[in-house]
Amino acid sequence: MSDLQTARRRWLLRMAAAALPFSSALAAPDASERLLPSSDDLQRDLALALARREPLVVMATLHGCPFCRVVREHHLLPLQRAGACVTQIHFLAREPLRDMSGAQTTHGALVRHLSIEVAPTVLFYGAGAREVSERLAGSSIPDFYGAYLDERVARARAAVRGSEPGQGASRSS
Repeated sequence: MSDLQTARRRWLLRMAAAALPFSSALAAPDASERLLPSSDDLQRDLALALARREPLVVMATLHGCPFCRVVREHHLLPLQRAGACVTQIHFLAREPLRDMSGAQTTHGALVRHLSIEVAPTVLFYGAGAREVSERLAGSSIPDFYGAYLDERVARARAAVRGSEPGQGASRSS
């Protein structure tokens, strides 16, 4: 891990720890966090998604993160309602989680293992527990976020279904 990555990770941890006393929202999930399932078994979630010929969409989120909330409420919940398989994992959380290989870990440990440093980060998984589309990190360009997400979902679906984007892979909005 580079010095820059280490510095970013330490900064994220310090910012999250500093915010805890000031925000009750960080102590408990907001309403949209409860609407989107938090995974306890990514291996099972991926198997269910692939059985439906869908990629597994996983958002790495931070409790109380306003950017995560916007992505969840305006993009991922509608995507889920349209039939996509969407779940979330949480930065800094100690809840148990079975990873893609079936090994027992925690949400926070998996986020670190995947080298995710920005909340929110959306990942797209297909067969073999491989990422089948580029990660979507952050949400700093809200006007284009939906288009970026749609493009990545289309690529992930095409990879799972064995077609090219735009040729049988449906797009979600």
